Amino acid sequence: MTLSAAPHISSDGQIPVREAAERHARIFNIQRFSLNDGQGIRTLVFFKGCPHRCPWCANPESMSPRIQIIKRQAKCLNCRTCLQDPNECPSGAMEYVGEDITLPELMTRLLKDEVFFRSSGGGITLSGGEVLMQHEFAGELLRQLQALGITTAIETAGDAPLDHLLSLTDHCDQVLYDFKIMDPTHARSVLNMNQSRVRQNFTALARRGVKLIPRVPLIPGFTLTVENMQQILDFLRPFNLTEIHLLPFHKYGEAKYPLLDKPYSMHKIKVPDDATVAPFYTMAEKYGYNVTLGG
Repeated sequence: MTLSAAPHISSDGQIPVREAAERHARIFNIQRFSLNDGQGIRTLVFFKGCPHRCPWCANPESMSPRIQIIKRQAKCLNCRTCLQDPNECPSGAMEYVGEDITLPELMTRLLKDEVFFRSSGGGITLSGGEVLMQHEFAGELLRQLQALGITTAIETAGDAPLDHLLSLTDHCDQVLYDFKIMDPTHARSVLNMNQSRVRQNFTALARRGVKLIPRVPLIPGFTLTVENMQQILDFLRPFNLTEIHLLPFHKYGEAKYPLLDKPYSMHKIKVPDDATVAPFYTMAEKYGYNVTLGG
């Protein structure tokens, strides 16, 4: 995404985070006409910034809360003097990743698809990154959408103070809640995730009657083990939920890493085939879940 005006660029090639008081969100994509991440035709808003460092992340541009600059070498004209500025790039090889947007501006964009939401039973899903990092803006956005009768959902790992989470779920029809590495020590060392808080927050939401759909990324070497899956299913058993989403590992985001000067540590990991995924599907079915592959 490009910005309408040239922002200040710091010495590290990134743009500082705005103060929350300015009532902007920082997003990096608005994806329209999605058939995943909730029911019906949906528009997804991807918020920038994430506290976790999942090695398999398909949206590495979501990790930093700052607006970044990428260069697509295939479009580069190799100008003798490069200003390293997307606003001055004659070929469009250099791009901003991320933009700051006000609530009225975002509402205007989202409501362009209102007819599709209402005709399909769809709506708007807030994703990331981790949307809880911008909970004040996201909560107000959900409140306004809900007041218009538009179905809303969020995708989250649930690793934030509970009051931040409740400020969204109080105005949200559905929560797609990720469970990754269940061992707390391993989750902290690999993902920078507070797994105990993830569990506590899920329990609190369930007790409030929030509609929860657990999701499990199936990542070889990390979450794609019988032990990890069993721990997830055992934790979820008391909540009597009926639906679970299994998200098999893919490499759709691999090409983004070199654009951001990030190493991609998963390049030697094989994408699991149907035979590898099938036992995990069966495990969930035996617990009484309606299982969806791919979310």
